Amino acid sequence: MALKASLVITGIAIGLLVLYGADIVASINMDGEIGEKSDGFLPLNDMQRGMGLGGPAIILPIIAFFISLKESSKGLGGMIIISGVLILIGGLAMVGTPAPEGVERNPVMLFAPGIFQIALGAIKIKKSSN
Repeated sequence: MALKASLVITGIAIGLLVLYGADIVASINMDGEIGEKSDGFLPLNDMQRGMGLGGPAIILPIIAFFISLKESSKGLGGMIIISGVLILIGGLAMVGTPAPEGVERNPVMLFAPGIFQIALGAIKIKKSSN
C-alpha cells in the first residue's frame, strides 16, 4: 500500500514538473526571452508558478522515499531520479535565461534538491538490488 502511494505521489511530482516546464516554454516569446507575468498557458506569475508547481514537485518525491523506506522498488527509485533530473534541467534553464526585473535568482536552491532527489533514487535502487 505504501509503495503504491509513493508511486502515485512521485508520478504527480513528475507531472507537476512537466506542467511547469511546458508553461515556461509557452511563455517564451519570439526573441527567445521569457515573457512578462502570466504569459504562459497557466494564469500564474513566476512566484505562484514556483510555489504552486515547483514546491510540491520538490517535496513529494522525498516524502515518497520515506513512506516506502522499507519496501524495495527499482521503479520508484527511477521515478525519483527522473524527478531530480527534471529539477536539474529546470535549474540549468534558469541559469541560461535572464532574470525578470527585480527578481534575484539562486540556482543552488534548485540544484541542491535535484541532487538530493537523485541520491535518494539511487539509494532506493541500490537497496532494491539486494
